[in-house]
Amino acid sequence: MSMGGERFGSFGLATPPARHAIAADEAIALLKSGAAQPGSLLGYGNGRSYGDSCQNDAGMVVDMRPLNRIRGFDAETGILEADAGVLLSDIIAHAAPYGFFPAAVPGTQFVTLGGAIANDVHGKNHHRRGTFGCHVEAFALLRSDGRIRRCSETDNVHLFRATIGGMGLTGLILSASIRLMRVPSLDIIERATRFRDLGEFFDLAEAADQANEYAVAWIDQLAGGHRSGRGLLFTGNHAERGSHAASPASSRLSVSVQPPFNVLNGPFLTVFNTAYRWKKGRSSAPRQTGYQGFFFPLDGVRDWNRLYGPRGLFQHQSVVPEGAARRAVPALLEAARHAGQGSFLTVLKRFGGARSPALLSFPRPGYTLTLDFPNKGERTLKLLAELDRITIEAGGAVNPYKDARMGPGTFAASFPEWPRLEALRDPAFMSSFWARTAKTLNAGGGRSEAAE
Repeated sequence: MSMGGERFGSFGLATPPARHAIAADEAIALLKSGAAQPGSLLGYGNGRSYGDSCQNDAGMVVDMRPLNRIRGFDAETGILEADAGVLLSDIIAHAAPYGFFPAAVPGTQFVTLGGAIANDVHGKNHHRRGTFGCHVEAFALLRSDGRIRRCSETDNVHLFRATIGGMGLTGLILSASIRLMRVPSLDIIERATRFRDLGEFFDLAEAADQANEYAVAWIDQLAGGHRSGRGLLFTGNHAERGSHAASPASSRLSVSVQPPFNVLNGPFLTVFNTAYRWKKGRSSAPRQTGYQGFFFPLDGVRDWNRLYGPRGLFQHQSVVPEGAARRAVPALLEAARHAGQGSFLTVLKRFGGARSPALLSFPRPGYTLTLDFPNKGERTLKLLAELDRITIEAGGAVNPYKDARMGPGTFAASFPEWPRLEALRDPAFMSSFWARTAKTLNAGGGRSEAAE
């Protein structure tokens, strides 16, 4: 059975949705029979990747969402075993009454377990807990030779490390065991601290990480002149006395129809930034808040990405070393302002030194900046290429699972270990991202002079 359509799109909406999809049980039968064709498959979770790392334009994507059973949970150790299609929201709801919470959560709870592993996602506490992959015990991986392998730090270690952060290219993750962390409650004691500019933020950041489980900054990207780089630093810790019940994982609001133009334009962003800074930063006193609002604020509006209009958005997430950050981060923000493009959500945070078991993992010590831009065609692509240049010249990297257009040279500079993943890639699996970057590098003997 071949399926296709909008439900197999990427979250950025700037790349076409998958034309062909296959149900998980059909793909499993195909792989077990050894009949899968080269480059024909790619696991697809809940479509929260922003670019084409979740697409396989030359083949099919595999709908993993029906594999959504939680198989077991040990309330003493916090180890949970579940199918790869289980959503993070379901894991939170299952473990919350026992006093456990995922050790690393991204900005949405609507990601699958398999997707969180394949992208080695990170959260607001990387400085303490590292990436999602740091908390993976084991997983079952089906490859095109028909065998299901148990992968862990002791079994099939090379595949274990290549699959975490491997963007679905080593085979089909069927199920996994992960370690959750014990928390006193799901609620968060949050504090918002204003900073006048990026220099003040950098002065605050390391101490904030040392004192808090969670830390992240919002930047008023449109502010220029003496206000350039101003923003709010949010810190948080689990409340000692708070709720142990997960909130319903449903969106209160919905963008039911895609508008014919970008709603998140310049005038809107100016008003939003002013209102957001006033509302969130009016008091520096700590306040207790629910976990949904702290970790997943945008989940409250279903299909909010449609507000960018029919051409969608590009997200650019970079990381630069700590020693280069005071120079590179202002340069990235200035490049966007100079191009006259505003970012709806501009997030800056500090990565710690925890090493992921992943062969390719985006987080590394330094500072990571995330920018969202409406897709304005060549004008936006030119800006993104400039952001790539600034990042790579600073010794940094660009996030592949947030990307829809980086050149092979940027990818190779960001992830010089990519040939090791290519060597372990299952021949039946391919993505549009990998075809665009690594396959081009392979064709050029590992070197690419492709225009960025």
